[in-house]
Amino acid sequence: MEALLALANWSTLLVCMVIKLPQVVAVLAARSARGVSPESLLLELSGFLVFLRYQSYYSYPLETYLEYPILIAQDVILLLFVLHYSGNMKQTLPYTVIFVGGWYFLTLQKWIIDLAMNLCTLISAASKFAQLRCLWQTRDSGQVSALTWSMSAYTCATRIVTTLMTTNDLMVLVRFIIMLVLNIWVTATILRYRKTEKTD
Repeated sequence: MEALLALANWSTLLVCMVIKLPQVVAVLAARSARGVSPESLLLELSGFLVFLRYQSYYSYPLETYLEYPILIAQDVILLLFVLHYSGNMKQTLPYTVIFVGGWYFLTLQKWIIDLAMNLCTLISAASKFAQLRCLWQTRDSGQVSALTWSMSAYTCATRIVTTLMTTNDLMVLVRFIIMLVLNIWVTATILRYRKTEKTD
């Protein structure tokens, strides 16, 4: 059991160190953010920040959420490239103020962080649906990386295992199960539209 837990924790951390790299490379290589939903990134970033704050607030074992600072940093970098290539760099300052203010606001009262965690699953699910909507509307996977989304599915699966073996927190467990299903759905949609592109 200990070996399985260690494997799940370390493999998740290693995958998360490079999870957004394929997406960043695709955007940079094309010099375009076509197909990448900025709304999805903003919602995902919000969910990551809430989740990190919740885990640290309740002093959960560091190895069960160590990847979140890495994911947040990569999301910020990717978001900056997406905003740059879509000509919306002026939006970076308001986003920064909102996220930094939100980080401190979350722990002003215990009920705030608990409510935010309850909403975190909805926020994270909304980020996946924003990306799906973008794909459905354009019927074009553009620069969206199937590898990045499939790695996200893998990390959700490993976090289901680690949550069951450590904290057994039901809110966290439900979040990871929902995110696993949605990440698989986004990956399948990307592959579907990529296949369509090649046959047209």
